[in-house]
Parts: sequence; C-alpha cells; structure tokens
Amino acid sequence: MSGLEGLDRPLATLAFCWRLERHDGVTIGLTSHDRDLEIGHVRYRAAPGMMPSAIHSRITAEGSDTDVAGALVADAISERDLMAGRWDGAALELRLTEWEAPGEMWLLLARGEIGSVTCRGGAFTAELVGAMAALKGPVAPSTSPDCRAHLGDGQCRVDLAGRRKLVTVTGVDDAVVSATGLAAGVYGYGNLRWLTGPNCGTVQAVIDNDAGSVTLADAPHFVVEPGTMALLTEGCDRRLESCATRFGNAANFRGEPYLPGTDLLTRYPGA
Repeated sequence: MSGLEGLDRPLATLAFCWRLERHDGVTIGLTSHDRDLEIGHVRYRAAPGMMPSAIHSRITAEGSDTDVAGALVADAISERDLMAGRWDGAALELRLTEWEAPGEMWLLLARGEIGSVTCRGGAFTAELVGAMAALKGPVAPSTSPDCRAHLGDGQCRVDLAGRRKLVTVTGVDDAVVSATGLAAGVYGYGNLRWLTGPNCGTVQAVIDNDAGSVTLADAPHFVVEPGTMALLTEGCDRRLESCATRFGNAANFRGEPYLPGTDLLTRYPGA
C-alpha cells in the first residue's frame, strides 16, 4: 500500500517518517511516533518533537519549499553537527505511514535537500529545498574570463586521483594547519577533508599553502589534536594560463578570456 488507501478509514494511526542522508554517508531515520519503527531495514527512531510545516503538492513553476522543525537529539541531530555544517545539503525524504503496520502505507510527502538551518534554544528549523529549485537557476551560463567549471568535475575532466594527499596534522593555529611534505601553492582554492577527530567528515576551503602548512578560509569548528588525519585536494585559480601550463587542459577551459566585457566602453581611448 503506497498511496492514500489507508486514509479513507474511520480511524487512522498515522506517523511521519524522515530519512536523512549526509554527504559523508551517515544516514538516520526519525519518526513522529512515540516508539521506534523498523521500515525497509532502517530504524526510524522516536522523535515526537519533529513536525513538518504545511506541505502543498501542486504543479507550478514557483514551487514553495517546506520547513521541518524539531527538537535537537544529542546522539542523532546535535547543535554541534548543525553548526559545523555536517547536515548542509543532506538528502531528506518525508513520508507518511501507519504505526500499527509500518511500511504498508509508505506515502511520499516531500523530497529534497536540507538548505538553511537555524537553531534556537533546544530546537532547530531546517529548510527543505525541493527539485523545483533547479528551475530557478539561469538557463545559460554567463560569460566570464575565468573558468566556470570546478576542478575535476564533468566539464573540467582533470583526473584528481593523483592530486590528493593524505597528511598527518602536527598542529593548528587558528586557521593555519601544520603538516609536512607539501608542494607549495598547489592546494590553494582546493579543500581539506578531516578524516579523524571531532571534525571528521567536514570539508573546509583552502586559501593557500606552503611546504609546511595550509591556510584555511575558516578555523576548524572543533579542537584538532596533533596526529589527526586529513585529506588535501588540489585546487585551481580558474585562469587559462594555469589550465594550460599546470594541468594541460586548455581544451576543456570553460571561460572566455579574450571576449571583451562591458568595461570596454569605459576604457580611455588609446589605453
């Protein structure tokens, strides 16, 4: 039973079920019922404080997003993880079932990704960004002198397999992470993924690096102890010169470095 067949009864025993999957693979299930439910090899833990806002199902190009509000659960959805960004962009499914027969009616109410999250007191509110959000983007990319692709994606096509390095952190001073054996300058505009410690799973942007340290855009959210493992991925400044000389990938450059821009009209004659 996957549709509305269970809703035409005089008395229905309904419960909301949330399935959340983070980018690092961590998946949890929560339900508005007062006891855990086992559905499809996933345990949906009792979280009666979880409640969605009004959900509208309609065919429209506007596509209003949904808000999901609930109480912070220390060992499932904690304020520390929310503030660290571990749940940013996590895939979320909201379904309706009957707690007397879990899974027999499995009605999909909403599906999307978690957008902005706000915390107040012991509760949080998360925005559920639906598929309609993709239609709000530009139809065609704007021209730019810099490359619009991201290093290693389907447009860039640079193989990142040999451009990652596993490092052992020897110390952290604010946003400067110390490590040895680095090639100077190659990790700027790249990222660092924490593999162990309290920051495990989070990814941070890299501004620049030298042979013995990496400068992050922001300081780590939690304390980093010496010996913590991290994975560094090279970055690119998106200039044609770097694309051609460093990566040998000018054929896939996604920019227009020689196309005159609007500043051409304001240039002084003869400049």
